[in-house]
Parts: sequence; structure tokens; C-alpha cells
Amino acid sequence: MKTIRVASYNIRKAIGTDRRRIPKRVLEVLGEVDADIVALQEADRRFGVRSAAIPPLLLDTLSSYKSVPLNIQTDSMGWHGNAILVRKEAEIGAHDVLHLPYLEPRGATMAEVTAKGMTVRVFGMHLDLSGLWRRRQAAAVIHAAAQGDRLPTILMGDLNEWSANGGCLADFSRHYNFAPCGRSFHARRPVARLDRIMHCDRLTLKSCGVHDSAAARKASDHLPIWAELTID
Repeated sequence: MKTIRVASYNIRKAIGTDRRRIPKRVLEVLGEVDADIVALQEADRRFGVRSAAIPPLLLDTLSSYKSVPLNIQTDSMGWHGNAILVRKEAEIGAHDVLHLPYLEPRGATMAEVTAKGMTVRVFGMHLDLSGLWRRRQAAAVIHAAAQGDRLPTILMGDLNEWSANGGCLADFSRHYNFAPCGRSFHARRPVARLDRIMHCDRLTLKSCGVHDSAAARKASDHLPIWAELTID
């Protein structure tokens, strides 16, 4: 049996709950979570050249991760703020960006990653604030995930869905299983499960949770969520 650990984290452009931008704190939290693959949201600054919230030099020297090269904007880490990090020893196969229908600019990312002897297809996303557009975006991600080779598939991100099981959650649940990680927003006093990890039937959930540490409560307004998944 092979096991992989994944995580999703809205890093809020590396601006913490004290309103200070300190990328090193995000890297500290990622080190605590210790995942093999991480989907980041709000990984780029919003204005200007949309430069990466975590400078590449810091990521390289202060972490065990590398970013999936999306080759969209030279100074950015992601696509509409969505980025995928993998351990430096992991192998990155096919990777791409997804153009989602939107009211406000949104996108998603995809990468096929081999880590811990497993090859999985991972999608990272940050969905719209509008429920109607969230459902349209969920449909686009579900369609994209159904294409190509039938690899074990993991979907992660900030779904912005406040309902318990309606809206886009109902749409995703017809195709994927949710890891019941817990409440991740707001970091200081979590009240909502906005961040989610989903997986296909080829993967089995071993354990999952919300990473709530002193560092995580300061680094962003979201806490990271994580899941360990196995395959026979």
C-alpha cells in the first residue's frame, strides 16, 4: 500500500492576520504540514505584474518544494493565484492551466505528479464568490478531470462555499469523495469549511485534518488542510 500526503492552503498573498506580508511564515507552516503536494490559492499578488507572493529564491532555499512551472507570467507562481507545489524530488508530468467561466477572473491548475511511488493527477482551484458561477466553475473542473488517462485524481482548493452540502459541493460529490478535514476559515477562530480536498474512488482516505498551529494562525486568514490518501 502506497500513501501520499496532500494539502490545500489559501495563503492570502502571504499577508498574515496581523496584516503583515511575511512569506517566510508561509514556508514555516508548509514545513509543519509536511505534505508531498500542496495546492496554493492567492499565491500571487493581485495587482501590477502579479509577482509571486513567495519569492522563488525563498521557496528554493527555505523549503523542500518546487512549483509546477505553468509558464504563463514570468514573475508569477500560479494562474489567477492558483499554484501547485511538490517536493523537489517529485517528478512532474503533464501540467496545464484551466480557463474557467467567471464573473470575476478565476482559473484552476492541473499537474500529474509522481511522488512516494504514486502517480496522481492534482487539480488546484479557487472558486467564485457567486454561487451560480461556483457551480459553473465546478462543472468545468469536473469535465476537465474526466479527460485523458484514468489516473488517481485529487481536487483541492478554496471553494468559497458556505453551505453544508449544497451548491457546488453537491455537484462535486456526485463524482468525488470529500475528506472531512474541518473548519479552516477564519484562522483565528475557524467557523467555515471553505477549503476542501476531494478524491476519486481509486484512492482511499487514511486520515485528514486542519493544521492549527501558532504559526498557521498568524501566516494567513485561512488554515491549511491536509489529507493522507492510499492506493493498493
